[in-house]
Amino acid sequence: MSLSRITIGSFRNITTATLNPSDGLNLIYGQNGSGKTSVLEAIYFLGMGRSFRSHLSQRVINNDDDKLTLFANLIQDENDCKIGLRRHRSGDIEVKINGEKVKRLSTLAETLPIQVITPESFSLLFEGPKARRQFIDWGAFHSDPHFYQAWVNVRKVLKQRNQLLRNQSPYSQIQFWDKELVRYAEQVTDIRNQYVDSLNELLKGIIGRFLPQVDIKVSFTRGWDSKTDFSQLLENQYSRDIAAGNTGSGPHKADLRLRVGNLPVQDALSRGQLKLLVCALRIAQGKLLKQQLNKNSIYLVDDLPSELDAQHRQLLLQQLTETGAQIFVTAIDPLAIVDSLSRPPNRMFHVEHGQVTVIE
Repeated sequence: MSLSRITIGSFRNITTATLNPSDGLNLIYGQNGSGKTSVLEAIYFLGMGRSFRSHLSQRVINNDDDKLTLFANLIQDENDCKIGLRRHRSGDIEVKINGEKVKRLSTLAETLPIQVITPESFSLLFEGPKARRQFIDWGAFHSDPHFYQAWVNVRKVLKQRNQLLRNQSPYSQIQFWDKELVRYAEQVTDIRNQYVDSLNELLKGIIGRFLPQVDIKVSFTRGWDSKTDFSQLLENQYSRDIAAGNTGSGPHKADLRLRVGNLPVQDALSRGQLKLLVCALRIAQGKLLKQQLNKNSIYLVDDLPSELDAQHRQLLLQQLTETGAQIFVTAIDPLAIVDSLSRPPNRMFHVEHGQVTVIE
């Protein structure tokens, strides 16, 4: 799977740009503020319908326009898939795949699986469980076709239950929703657990290459005590949930636990080691997707030289290229990437003031 042509219109400081990337490693370089990260962000937006840099999608639209337009040709198994997206400042979004309108943004994610490694990727380890839960759910979504609807159902039931809790409703009115929550929670949890088990098999080898001296344990926590019946737990915690106005235990509290001995990795590893660990997690996800569905992810790596020495840059680029996936890497100084490769990048692009130029 690879993008053979990308057209970007009115996206941040890029008024218009067309790229014909290689299906291998693409190096995009330029000074800070030139627009090189915006190219990666546009590809991500096309695959997810949102940005990885801002929660407010309106901010990515060029100030001189009221909408952004993205288009790409995606080649998979020698088939050419056309993906188009238009996002209006009003909030309306239009998505088409091969000319057909798409109603759910999840269809984009299914069509164009993307892995992102940025300097902000530390949020996976340093912020609360939400980022790690999203990491698990990316894989669960791609690995099991039943996950998406089960998770949608969990969120719907939680919304109803939390509203009843805020209304101080008696437990007799909440009991029906608890039965529904238990049913869908078990589906979601089983799929998540199976996914993390599969990921762990690949992850051990990759972590061993990046951090050979460190024994890292990765485990899944479901969001409630696994030894406790979830239905009984919900009933027992009714008073606490009424006081809080929300449901305190359940699949919406699930987490991925990473530890070195008895310590969380963020307390046991250096900043550089943590970055390598995040890279290992992303690469493992991409490799597992290839194993399970014979589908490659597309890797977006922003500011790769940041906080990695030459040896680890070389190791990371080697691991990325070994996946056989299409890779987009940005850097201020192209030599920081070129010198870490055994052969030149397949294609190079220079970005300046929002203008993208291919370097022959």
